Amino acid sequence: MKVGDLTVRFGERAVLEHYSLSLPDQGLTFLTGPSGVGKTTLLRVMAGLLPPESGTVELPGAPVLLFQDSRLFPRCTVLGQVEAVLPKGQRGRAMDYLALTELEGEARKLPGALSGGMARRCALARALAVEGAVYLLDEPFAGVDEARAGRIIARLRALNRPILLTGHDKALAALCDRQVEL
Repeated sequence: MKVGDLTVRFGERAVLEHYSLSLPDQGLTFLTGPSGVGKTTLLRVMAGLLPPESGTVELPGAPVLLFQDSRLFPRCTVLGQVEAVLPKGQRGRAMDYLALTELEGEARKLPGALSGGMARRCALARALAVEGAVYLLDEPFAGVDEARAGRIIARLRALNRPILLTGHDKALAALCDRQVEL
């Protein structure tokens, strides 16, 4: 994965200016930095949702972006959230993604009955079910306790795909293969 000489401006304010980054095509990279430094902007550019003023992005395949807000379907159960993104013939795999994010016991609940951390894990399970070539995860563990997040990170590593995740938790960053300060 490569980002080369990337510049993104919002009006007069340069959020990213001539930013470059090169990452291996496997493993977990933890992108950190102060709020407002451009972590979310970088992920949105990498996902193709925000055009940069200049620069290039090279990914090994189609990315999947987990947005910073969970964006759950309000009238859809936790299980239904994941089933909604799976092809018809593969909907039986939805429970595998709930197990990966430790939500198998919450399958029949609606989003309104979930805690913030549970909603975050549900959104993560749904994003993982899309099975992209690259996962761009914006604050995937907000509201998730450190021990649980650590177990999920270990399971993410087993996916054998490049994963770029953002956050502020140094303990979680230490569980990843590399850390990048933006």
